[in-house]
Amino acid sequence: MNTASNNTSGGFRTHRFHKFWLKITAIIVGSFGPIFFLGTMEATLEPARLTLDILSWPIDGATTYSSPDIRFLSALTGGFLLGWGVTIWILSTRVYDLAPEGVRRAVLTGVLSWFFLDSAGSIASGNASNAFFNILVLLLAVGPLWRPARG
Repeated sequence: MNTASNNTSGGFRTHRFHKFWLKITAIIVGSFGPIFFLGTMEATLEPARLTLDILSWPIDGATTYSSPDIRFLSALTGGFLLGWGVTIWILSTRVYDLAPEGVRRAVLTGVLSWFFLDSAGSIASGNASNAFFNILVLLLAVGPLWRPARG
């Protein structure tokens, strides 16, 4: 067996790299929290409005963020996303060493659950373009976590 090829391909499937990648996942998920929190106030809503405009491609300015209901939903979304990102971070730093496969599966299941429900809802609401953006976020967030780490 070629040791060099094992080191190259196996490096992404080590517990150390998975633990590192969980932090990447936490940042990806959690970074949307502050963006959507900013959408709660008229003076700072532009990053959230622009994000939704991009995700409902094409960028056309049709997303206005003018409704108080949308700003409230933005507060809820921002809180959930930041909280989920913090949870993934804490799992990577305080739980992963005790149960690496359990943490990997929990995060993977959570990300896949988000992906399917968010994408289905995006399509049902007439924003199918977001499902394509979701594929990119899914691939980045999951990275090497698709497969178990090797010893």
